[in-house]
Formats: sequence, C-alpha cells, structure tokens
Amino acid sequence: MKLGQAAESPADWAAFVKRYKAEMAEPAAAHDLALLAALSHQTNFSVGCYCEDEARCHRAVLRELLLAKGAVLQG
Repeated sequence: MKLGQAAESPADWAAFVKRYKAEMAEPAAAHDLALLAALSHQTNFSVGCYCEDEARCHRAVLRELLLAKGAVLQG
C-alpha cells in the first residue's frame, strides 16, 4: 500500500493500480475476492484503512474488483 500512498502523479497511481490488480489476480487473492463477493450476498461487512483519500487508496481498486466478482456493495 505504500506504493499507492507514494504515488505523486497519475502515472505513478496507474502503475500502482496495475501492480495491485496483478497481485489480486493471483490464485489465493482471487479466491479471497470470490469468497468476499459471495459473502456480500449473505451479510454486511466493511473494509477500511487509514488512507485519507479513497480515490487514491487501494480500497477504490478493491471495490472495483469486488464488483467485478459480483459483490453487493453499499455506500
């Protein structure tokens, strides 16, 4: 996450997003995303961190990835 927080330019942020998505495409992480997406249909849960700006935080990318897996998201 430090790479995302350190991104000073749009190019830096794009590089972080590409790297994070690649990491989340690994089998174990993809399994966890699918599990969270399935869980979202049964119960509520939250994901948080200490980043001030969600637009420049892995949470925004995680939200996108969860939606792509069919998650039901609120807020």
